[in-house]
This record gives sequence, structure tokens and C-alpha cells, in this order.
Amino acid sequence: MNLLLHICCAPCSVTCIEDLRAQGIEPVGYWYNPNIHPFTEYRARRNTLTEYAKSIGLRLELEDEYGLREFVRNVAPDFDKRCLYCYQVRMEGAARFAAEHGFDTFSSTLFVSPYQNHDLLRQAAQAAGEKYGVEFRYWDFSVRFREGQAKARELGLYMQKYCGCIFSEEERYRKKKKPAAPV
Repeated sequence: MNLLLHICCAPCSVTCIEDLRAQGIEPVGYWYNPNIHPFTEYRARRNTLTEYAKSIGLRLELEDEYGLREFVRNVAPDFDKRCLYCYQVRMEGAARFAAEHGFDTFSSTLFVSPYQNHDLLRQAAQAAGEKYGVEFRYWDFSVRFREGQAKARELGLYMQKYCGCIFSEEERYRKKKKPAAPV
């Protein structure tokens, strides 16, 4: 199997790559995440993945496209439905790259996160695979999510605090409990 593995970040890739290698599959990593904002966050995740890939001997293909303006333009009609666009743009990027570079299969480390909508993500990936004539392969990597996060911390990898887009960063602050008002 010639697998292109879309990677959202280094911490999420740890157990995914381990699992694939344990199955005798040597994935090629693929970075394409124009959804990650602001630029300092995008750069931190990209650079961490680049260094991690070197440390484990993973071939990594980078499509280094910081896409703030395009992302905002496409989610502006309804910010609450931004995740579908986010899944579609990344899965289409992965499927297109896979087709153009001779890969017969693609998948994503996004499937490690229990916080992602696996059904919606899967639909986006399958549609992208059909569009570009490359097989999408689903693995439910989420059973090892906590273990992967712990390993990433042990390795000293940069650990992000939100999904990726500027709106998910806003949500993380809104969800924090407000201190009690003084009496």
C-alpha cells in the first residue's frame, strides 16, 4: 500500500504512525493545513512536525500554504459550519496530492481525535477520494488518543491548545469558567 497520511500536527501523528508501521505500512506524511491560525500557531505546528518527522525517519511532503484570507472568505457565510469547509479543503488537498504523486491511498491523523466529527470528516474524505480517483482508507485511531498525547508530552512536542482555526481558539476562551463576582 502506497499511503499518503495527511497530518494535522505532530502530537496527533505519534500513535497513528506507530499503528500503521506495526501493520507493515510505511506512510508518507503530508502537511496541508491552511485552516490553522494565527500564523505563529501555524508555524509552531508545522515546524514541530518537520522536526518530529526527521526524528522518526518519516518522509514528509509540505504544502506550505498559510490560508487565513481564503479560510475566512469561505467560512464567513456561517462560522458555525466552518468545520465542514475545514475538512473538505484538507481532504481535497490530500486526495489531489495523492493522485498527482502516484499514491493509491490516503488517510488522516485527524481520525485520532475524539473531538473531531468522524462521520463528517469521513464523508469529506470519501468525496475527495472519489473526485480525484484515489482510495480513502479510514482508521479509527482515536482508541490511542490519550496515549499519543502522553507520548507527545514525553517527547517535548509542541502541544496546541485548540483545534486550529481562529474561531476554535476563541471558543476555548469562551468555555473557560469565569471567576465568581466579588460579594
